[in-house]
Amino acid sequence: MGTGSWKLWLQGLAHLFFPRRCVVCGNCLHEGEEVICLRCNIDMPRTNWHLERDNPVEKLFWGKIPLERATSYFLYHKGSNFRHILHLLKYEGRSDIGRTMGRFIAEEIAKSGFFDGIDAIVPVPLHPRKLRARGYNQSECLASGIADVTGIELDVQAVKRCVHSQTQTRKSAYERWENVAGIFRVDHPERYAGKHILLVDDVLTTGSTVTACADAFAGVEDLRISVLTLAKAAI
Repeated sequence: MGTGSWKLWLQGLAHLFFPRRCVVCGNCLHEGEEVICLRCNIDMPRTNWHLERDNPVEKLFWGKIPLERATSYFLYHKGSNFRHILHLLKYEGRSDIGRTMGRFIAEEIAKSGFFDGIDAIVPVPLHPRKLRARGYNQSECLASGIADVTGIELDVQAVKRCVHSQTQTRKSAYERWENVAGIFRVDHPERYAGKHILLVDDVLTTGSTVTACADAFAGVEDLRISVLTLAKAAI
């Protein structure tokens, strides 16, 4: 039996005793399915806002950042089973979900031209303290998956999170903006003059975190910014 055959046999044995399950519905995944099953993939509440100019995500950033385009992959409702994607990614150590969903997103929206002209993919960073506690940055996992498909440079050094802020959960819109003001820093802004960067984050609610991240680039000449998130919270 060749090396490849042994690998397939061992994978099959592992799946027999530890079946892979859909993170949304919990049903066993079939061959070829990753993270979510075909049924849940079909039922996912996609926004398709990458096909719309002046869509709800873009409107969040009007007048705040030098925006080129913006979208979120799916709409997140509290109580929906699709919340498990976000919960497992952020709090249960499932970094694999991020990279896989990043690939799914890129494969679906690339043909629309959304990634055209983008020079670098910049994940919204975590503070080092939170990064150590979690073990990974979920936004970086998403960005890695997107980079795998698009071939665009992944730049994880562009922005630093220099203030350990409180979680945004359960904060009002005003409190969210106040909580993230001035928490990011760009050490070498001159490197991004004339560039088009894509900011990637997991969940978009008021847009305060992404805007604060973009503000760290303030003053960079001829910088263009696009935004992509895995989910948009329904408010």
